[in-house]
Parts: sequence; C-alpha cells; structure tokens
Amino acid sequence: MNKHICSRWAFDLSTWTPTLPQLTHAVAAIQPEERKRLMKFHFIDDFLSSLIGRLLMRKFVSTCSNVPYHQVQFARDVRGKPYWVQDQQSESTPPLSFNVSHQGKLVLLAGVKGDSKDDAEFGIGTDVMKIEYNGGKPLSEFFRLMQSKFSPQEWSYIGRPQHNERAQLKALMRHWCLKEAYVKELGVGITVDLQKISFDMDTTHPLEEASSPLCGSTLCCNGTPMTQWHFEEHLLTPKYCAAIAFRNCLPLEHAKFEFLPFEELIEQSPKADQPDVVAYCQKALLKPHKRHE
Repeated sequence: MNKHICSRWAFDLSTWTPTLPQLTHAVAAIQPEERKRLMKFHFIDDFLSSLIGRLLMRKFVSTCSNVPYHQVQFARDVRGKPYWVQDQQSESTPPLSFNVSHQGKLVLLAGVKGDSKDDAEFGIGTDVMKIEYNGGKPLSEFFRLMQSKFSPQEWSYIGRPQHNERAQLKALMRHWCLKEAYVKELGVGITVDLQKISFDMDTTHPLEEASSPLCGSTLCCNGTPMTQWHFEEHLLTPKYCAAIAFRNCLPLEHAKFEFLPFEELIEQSPKADQPDVVAYCQKALLKPHKRHE
C-alpha cells in the first residue's frame, strides 16, 4: 500500500472577526454558485464556517497542483461531494483526495496527494465533533437514543463502568467521529446500518491534545476486518475531537492538525473591489449570530 503526503489543516473561527475587506477577498475567490449556496445560511456562523471550508479546499488544490489559486474550480458529484475540476494544464497532476468538516468554532481539511497519475484508488474522509451535550434532555436519555447507532462491542466500550459521564461522552463522540469520517469518504452519508460498522478503539494511550493522533483504531463491517482502511484520532482542543479515515493509503507520517491564520487562506484579488462582491459581503455581515450557551 502506497504512502501519501497528507495535509491536516484547521481553522479556529473564534480567532477571527472578519472585516469587510477580508470578506471581500475571501468571497472573490469562490465561484458564483458557491456564493449562492452560502447566502442561504441564516446564521453568519454557518456562512463563515462554510466559506472557510471552500478556502481551505482552494489552498490545498493550489498547493498540490501549482494551479493559481483563483483558477481552481470545483463541482459536485452525484452524491453532492465537491471535487476539483481539472483543466488540460493540470491533467498531469497526481490525483488528489480531500474532505472538509466543521462544527462549532472549528473547520478542518484533510487531504492526500497521490504519487503518480496512475495512483488513483485512494480516498480520505474527516470529521470533527464537539465533546459536549446541550440537547436539553437528561444525558441518560441521549445515551438511550444513541445506543442503536453503535455495535454491541462499541457500546460496551462507551459505557464501561470505569467511565464517568464525561468519559462516556468522549468515548461516544470518538466513535461517532470515526463513523462519520468513514462514511464521508464512502460518500453515502449516515444512511448505512451503523451497528454493522464497528470500530475497535485504540486504547494504547489516552487521547490527549499533546500527544494526538492515535492511529491504532480498526474497523469491521459485518464482522469482516476492513484492512484497506486506516484511521487517525485527534484531540484538537480539550473540547473538540477529530478523526481521519484513509482508504487504500497511508500517510507518510502521523502528524497533528496545523492551525492556519486567515491570511494563509486567501490571495489578493482585483475582483474584491467589484460592487457586486462588496454588496454581497455587506449583506452577509448583517446575518445574525447563533446564540451560544
């Protein structure tokens, strides 16, 4: 199995209050259909997290292909998954696979680059989860409802006696993150029988921010080991865990996510001063913020 160069990037939305000039440069970089999609979000939080995801994708493709940033174009496949639209100049670029996830204040991208044009049978998925429960109902009721989403083996680990409620919630979110990363690479969404997707958790070390990632979790589907899949688990902050699913590829090295500043996600564009872009951004900045507990 080939080893691949892997990018792991994260952006912390809580560190950024966008100015109008910043937003115009960001919006100028994305395609008209992407702008329409973003404007449908009611809250500015969702608008910005999705926008940052699009910028991360552009940076990844441009970095790996040497295609100029503002020339990178995306489309969506039949499953709704974004992919890079290559032109003739970039046809010799080795294949790329990338995936974006966002929750709360964090936006992530995980991506891999193939060795050659023929190295195409690989893929990557990623997910991020906040380790908290704000559902209103008692935590025990949340656990009761969630049990059907996990295999008996997984549920035994999540609810084992030595886990307090906080540890049980963390174990549940770790499993859910792994499942999400796996099905996101498959491109099927959470529509499969999740009890038949069973992860054996890496317990060699605790999942800690300083020492993540853990790389020993394994997957069985319908009782069959999925040996072509490899996984990483990350603790990004004390409140956020993440997972990466690698299909038919191994990263050259297991590394932590790199948190990028906004300035590294954009390139200056003369289109940023166009009246339609400025008006679009002014409208976006009027969107309300979510009420955070």
